[in-house]
Amino acid sequence: MRIGVAYADVAQPVWLRIEVPDDATVQQAIELSGILQTFPQIDLETQKVGIFGKVTKLDAPLKPGDRVEIYRAIICDPTQVPRRDGGGDDDED
Repeated sequence: MRIGVAYADVAQPVWLRIEVPDDATVQQAIELSGILQTFPQIDLETQKVGIFGKVTKLDAPLKPGDRVEIYRAIICDPTQVPRRDGGGDDDED
């Protein structure tokens, strides 16, 4: 079956489309994609993974068309980042 594997590295975001066996798990898809060789800093023991934005386990089964995502650790304190006001033009009266 065909699935995608995504990793948003700071310098080089990656989106791979690969073929995996019909009974593949998230971990198997990540390993088969070759992404661990390209990004040796990925640590599946500590980093979260997900399917279409929902955190899941490495042994979760995949369905055709799934997008496996490898999440990076948060590197800043979200409470210290300025909030965006949602767009809009500040010059309007």
